[in-house]
Amino acid sequence: MVKLRLKRCGRKQRAVYRIVAIDVRSRREGKDLRKVGFYDPIKNQTYLNVPVILYFLEKGAQPTRTVQNLLKKAEVFKELSSNQMEFN
Repeated sequence: MVKLRLKRCGRKQRAVYRIVAIDVRSRREGKDLRKVGFYDPIKNQTYLNVPVILYFLEKGAQPTRTVQNLLKKAEVFKELSSNQMEFN
């Protein structure tokens, strides 16, 4: 199973997180399948590659709670529901 989760980067006391699609059995800094965005909690900046995120969500990837909150703020789930209506 694939999850969308945060991968810690940056230096001490200055964390920056990549949002990655990764296998559930991998550890946090393990090999990811694809980088789909990043999140800087200090500057409160977020970059999301929305088409790739929608692809993984349609294939059944599960976001972690934190990533789900970031996606809700960016209104990605609204795009997901509109894309599913187009396919039907």
